Amino acid sequence: MGQIKDILRTMEYGPAPESNSDVQAWLEANRKGFGHFIDGRFTGVEGRETFAVINPANDAVLAKVAHGRKEDVDTAVKAARTAFGTWSKLAGHERAKYLYAIARHIQKRERFFAVLETMDNGKPIRETRDIDIPLVARHFYHHAGWAEMVETEFEGFSPVGVCGQIIPWNFPLLMLAWKIAPALAAGNTVVLKPAELTPLTAIAFAEVCREIGLPAGVVNIVHGDGETGALICGHDDVDKVAFTGSTEVGRIIREQIAGSEKKLSLELGGKSPFIVFEDADMDGAVEGVVDAIWFNQGEVCCAGSRILVQEGIAPRFYDKLRKRMETLRVGDPLDKTMDVGALVSAGQLKRVSALVEQGKVEGGTLWQAPVALPVKGSFFAPGFFTDVEPASTVCEVEIFGPVATATTFRTPDEAIALANNTKYGLAASVWSENINLALDMAARVKAGVVWINSTNLLDAGAGFGGYRESGFGREGGREGLYEYLTANWEKRLPLAKIGPAFKPSAVPDGDARMATSGAIDRTTKNYIGGKQVRPDGGYSYSVTGKNGQIIGHAGLGNRKDIRNAVEAASRAGAWGGATAHNRAQVLYYVGENLDARRAEFEALLVESTGVTAKAASEEFAVALRRIFYYAAQADKYDGAVHSTKSRHVTLAMNEPWGIMGIACPDDMPLLSFVSLVLPAIAMGNRVVVVPSARHPLLASSLYQVLDTSDVPGGVVNIVTGERDVLARTLADHDEVDSIWYVGSKEGSTMVERASCGNLKATWVNNGRQRDWLNNSQGQGRDYLRRAVQVKNIWVPYGE
Repeated sequence: MGQIKDILRTMEYGPAPESNSDVQAWLEANRKGFGHFIDGRFTGVEGRETFAVINPANDAVLAKVAHGRKEDVDTAVKAARTAFGTWSKLAGHERAKYLYAIARHIQKRERFFAVLETMDNGKPIRETRDIDIPLVARHFYHHAGWAEMVETEFEGFSPVGVCGQIIPWNFPLLMLAWKIAPALAAGNTVVLKPAELTPLTAIAFAEVCREIGLPAGVVNIVHGDGETGALICGHDDVDKVAFTGSTEVGRIIREQIAGSEKKLSLELGGKSPFIVFEDADMDGAVEGVVDAIWFNQGEVCCAGSRILVQEGIAPRFYDKLRKRMETLRVGDPLDKTMDVGALVSAGQLKRVSALVEQGKVEGGTLWQAPVALPVKGSFFAPGFFTDVEPASTVCEVEIFGPVATATTFRTPDEAIALANNTKYGLAASVWSENINLALDMAARVKAGVVWINSTNLLDAGAGFGGYRESGFGREGGREGLYEYLTANWEKRLPLAKIGPAFKPSAVPDGDARMATSGAIDRTTKNYIGGKQVRPDGGYSYSVTGKNGQIIGHAGLGNRKDIRNAVEAASRAGAWGGATAHNRAQVLYYVGENLDARRAEFEALLVESTGVTAKAASEEFAVALRRIFYYAAQADKYDGAVHSTKSRHVTLAMNEPWGIMGIACPDDMPLLSFVSLVLPAIAMGNRVVVVPSARHPLLASSLYQVLDTSDVPGGVVNIVTGERDVLARTLADHDEVDSIWYVGSKEGSTMVERASCGNLKATWVNNGRQRDWLNNSQGQGRDYLRRAVQVKNIWVPYGE
């Protein structure tokens, strides 16, 4: 045995194996295989199709697990639906007691779960023991608290219902906790499918549920592959789908459930930047890289896989990184001295290897740790590429292995351009001793989570989720609980009366007559970039008012008009950077100028829609109040500072989506327009609006108000024409970040399906009728919440 003084100098030490005897005994006791957990009981495996679960560190078969079929999913959903009636009506305190019991039982079996997770997934025991399992317990503790408070903290909301949840293989038990804990706290029941590669800790979790006496049917676990997951997502009696996994599968799910009225949250892929400035603590940043890309073998959706280093320090930084990489230990994940374990499967090893080879073929220089890999198992030596271009395959594609890319930048502006040069937007890490620079970068990078001088910090008290094709929705914190609640007003909306779809036509209508013979013709144009613009196609259509008489003409917008409007909106990005106070002033001014033209708008409402003068006056009055409401909210809809376990000020910042598409209904054309557009621009978004197709003349009067109210050009863009045709173009457009649609059931389905391209967030009405005069339906914080995405910024605070 070596001397302590020599060991401290060389840092060479022998193995420190973790015993797995308890897990082996558990597996042996269940050597016949594991079934599903449905309605509080485990099903058998006799006569069922099964699949093998492999230990990726040594290729040994750990267990056989039943493969879920349609009848299994049906039974599980039925059990969840039955249990929902009772569980959702329990007092929050009663649900909290069950969540607390789960947390305690997991804590009391921490080592068992850690060993089982390591054997099932291949990650080092140090990570499962010190990170994964404590975080699992933390999530159930945290959400026990939300269960206690949900009735008062989320007044006006109720549980969604039965939740279908699909989780990945990289953090099997932690992802289960992220999904199940908030769902149960809010009063929902669940049907969860673990990844087929790593189902074992979910099975052990089900045993905990049974042990604590969780009511039957509240948690149901069905095993299987993607087909089983599709059966859960597409089931008619599932009310909400939550998925964590690849962007490709997320896109399939979005398309699959379009039009189903299911609530959806997606936490998808990432290609996160790790930005190192020349004034950074270089040794700290090097250790940050270790945690960013070599933690969990790089099988982390938020891994800092794109290292961006300021040019002046790049040679020294790369040299330090190579030397640090030489000290990494790769091997048996049950050995407590190992830094890097096995990739999850032979298939994943093959994929990572192929991408790395592609990187070398494209000219990249690969630096790898000089380690001897075990003969058996799916091991890959950690490394990083230099000499790569932003368009290189390894810089664009999520490798999901222990390999990063490293490139340089000169200025903060160049760093931001490189950081945002991706279709993803899950996370980012910024390293600088200049707090002003770090916070400025945090504000400018397009990512849902930003860590300053740290990386891969996760906690139940802070929301986690991405921008762009990294998905939408959040997990953790207050914002995460909203994903499992539904606003009561929205739940109770009736279906609108189905009438013939209005399709404006450029063909002259010989049967219609002008309302006022000899009057000067009134024709609206599109409003793009702060200017009145003729429609690209050169077509207009007749606008009829009461008694079917022609009261004017409106432009028949097309795809190019939408494209031009989006381009104008993209040039108006300064609106989102303006202070909330300045935005509020502009909106108050809009209200002031609208009020000065009250008589004109009320007369136009009567002429266009045929309502009474009294009804027109009421619609105008509510629209005016709504403008003032959102002007007031512009600087009062705040973010939060989350309480997390570590010493950080974790800022939950409300950020605008960017460019929003809004398709308005025909009913109450002035009020519905104001009700949809004002919350969006109050929060700093720029909008491309399709106003009422039947009553578009109000839009021309509105853009005259905008012109005189200091609204910057491009903040509000208006394109008239057929609602669903233009909404489809908005939903297809990759530069549109979010879309609100109020119209038909068919149109809602179309918008959700068309949004799959860049996985933009959608809010559709599914053909349900809102009472725009009712403040609980037509205005409120729910509109503001849907007009923003939450960015969580982790700022170090104290020692």
